[in-house]
Amino acid sequence: MYFASDNRGPVPQEILDALTAANTGYTGGYGSEDLMTTVRQQVRDVFEAPDAEVFLVTTGTAANALALATLVDPYDTVFCSKLAHVHMDECNAPEFFTGGAKLTLVGDGDKLTPEALKHAIEEEENRGVHGPQRGAVTITQVTERGNVYSLAELSALCQTAKSYGLPVHLDGARFANAAVALDCTAAEMSWKLGVDAVSFGGTKNGLLGVEAVVLFDKTKAREFELRRKRGGHLLSKHRYLSAQMHAYLTNDLWRRLARAANDNAQYLLNGLTKRADIHIVNAVQANMIYFEAPRALHQSLQAEGLDYDVQGGDLHTGPSEMLLLGRFVCDWGLPKQDIDRFLNHLDRQ
Repeated sequence: MYFASDNRGPVPQEILDALTAANTGYTGGYGSEDLMTTVRQQVRDVFEAPDAEVFLVTTGTAANALALATLVDPYDTVFCSKLAHVHMDECNAPEFFTGGAKLTLVGDGDKLTPEALKHAIEEEENRGVHGPQRGAVTITQVTERGNVYSLAELSALCQTAKSYGLPVHLDGARFANAAVALDCTAAEMSWKLGVDAVSFGGTKNGLLGVEAVVLFDKTKAREFELRRKRGGHLLSKHRYLSAQMHAYLTNDLWRRLARAANDNAQYLLNGLTKRADIHIVNAVQANMIYFEAPRALHQSLQAEGLDYDVQGGDLHTGPSEMLLLGRFVCDWGLPKQDIDRFLNHLDRQ
């Protein structure tokens, strides 16, 4: 029973079929293949942005770091939440790819607020040449604690950033899950609110390994191209990235996969809420559930082979009644019988 990450699930057959179809004959490389032209138009159509520039890379870390490097200078700072993926899980890749731009952590939780962002922005660029300059704002949607920013929340953050002339980057590793949860279009959750660049995730939503960077400012395209090549993230056999993204965007597969993952999370949530010793700590709108439970319960679940993350303390050492934070992540392909099997085991505790 696997609830550790949506990175661990299988690849949909449509993606494998697309890779097989692409694996024929000879074609241009480095993104010059005809299929990439089709993908570029597909992304533009999905985002309702006919002038957007679109680039493919293999990882979310590369997408985020290269996008931010295109938006800021080495002497700038990037404003992000304390629990942003770019801070918690990317081994200083943004600092590396930007050539030294620092991260300024805003607030104490997983969500930025306009008030905290305003305060952080005004704290910077007040020391002249001696301090970092105001750079970009990056927002993680879905957040690292499984919460989803509403469109109103995103709009308020973008307005705050724009009032200081700062560009906005959206880390959308789970962009599809958020869009389905909010029942909105890609455009409504990005450039229509003031977002300048999006990391449009695919890997966490079933793809073998591809993310799209969507730039709504065409003047940044050439710089991104050069940074991608210089950073070692321009694949020569690029057709295999294009093939995945093409299938992903065909017949709304990206939304169907995200909806399946979100539905699995709701199905699991319905079972968890029957337990008095399990306390859900996030608003479960997408495909992640954060919960607190006694150490003894975590130990029992993991002993039964349940694969999920436990945070906030050692699983094996300490009082059995001590509450530890757990995380369940549901992917598109999680069988309902696995969820039922887990819930049946939980009922026997």
